[in-house]
Amino acid sequence: MKKKLGVLLAIVAMLVTVIGCGSNNAGGNNSGAASNQGNAQAEAPADTSKESYKIAISQIVEHPSLDATREGFLAALKDAGIVEGENLKLDYNNAQGDPTNNLTIAQKIAGDKYDLVLGIATPPAQALVGQVKSSPILFASVTDPLDAKLVDNLEKPGGNVSGASDTNPEAIVKLMDFIAENFKDVKAVGVVINQGEPNAVIMADHAEKALEKHGIKLIKAPVTNTSEVKQAAESLVGRADALYTTLDNTVVEAVSTVIQIANEHDIPFFSSDRDTVEKGAFATVGFKYYDHGYQVGQMAVEVLKEGKKVGDMAVTFPDKLDLILNLKAAAEQGIEVTDAMKDMVNDKENNLLE
Repeated sequence: MKKKLGVLLAIVAMLVTVIGCGSNNAGGNNSGAASNQGNAQAEAPADTSKESYKIAISQIVEHPSLDATREGFLAALKDAGIVEGENLKLDYNNAQGDPTNNLTIAQKIAGDKYDLVLGIATPPAQALVGQVKSSPILFASVTDPLDAKLVDNLEKPGGNVSGASDTNPEAIVKLMDFIAENFKDVKAVGVVINQGEPNAVIMADHAEKALEKHGIKLIKAPVTNTSEVKQAAESLVGRADALYTTLDNTVVEAVSTVIQIANEHDIPFFSSDRDTVEKGAFATVGFKYYDHGYQVGQMAVEVLKEGKKVGDMAVTFPDKLDLILNLKAAAEQGIEVTDAMKDMVNDKENNLLE
């Protein structure tokens, strides 16, 4: 009896073992496959196209040109497979036009680790260069990188800084020549300017020298903040025969008030950027800031994906210059647009705005 019971218990034990092993194999095959898959993934070569990146942006203020610069920059990254929300973590900071915020933002960025840092406009770029030492820095929408002391050599900047200037001095000269040639009654051009912005001062100096060759004066109406722009523009009525704005962040932020005054008093209004012409200035010699930002974005891709040292990359300048005319603004400002003016526009499809 005991012998039979022992045999029976042995059979039961064998059945339990078989069932248990079958259960483990049924569930275990998946976990084993997952484990093997994990090992295969771990052993496979790294896919650099899927590598994730962390980028910080410091922008002086929101206005069309600078926003378009940022959009172009991000578009270039996206076209290269670096997409916000997928493999790009973006830290966007806006100083809201307050110079003290630039330093605070730069110090915050310096305290973290980024694969690349972008400064949009001169003041943020200067703050970043002064604070960030461990990350590559690119700048955009900077008028004169040498004068701003961002780099000391445009061809071989060295260190961890390079970028793109948004000013070709020839554009200013061409615009002043256009005024002199087509507006014979203009004896003085008025400019609203924040003389605390280095880029604005440099551009105004270029404009003044170009106008002097034609016997035309440049009259400056200074401001220190955006709220003063309208009053400064009004102060030029009766003293200036035309109005002009540089890439002055303080002024561009409130440029709609300058447009309003130009329209009310039939004063031709010339700007330094396409975006202001699209908003209501009459003319500029310029380019698309989106393209400018895209150019900087391509530099970023070379740094991030190709391992280029940013200090070995030459500072770039806009080269797609063209006369841009807003025909609707001309009507608002009492300007007769001649065929000769239109003939000066190379890309009439895109740069004759109606």
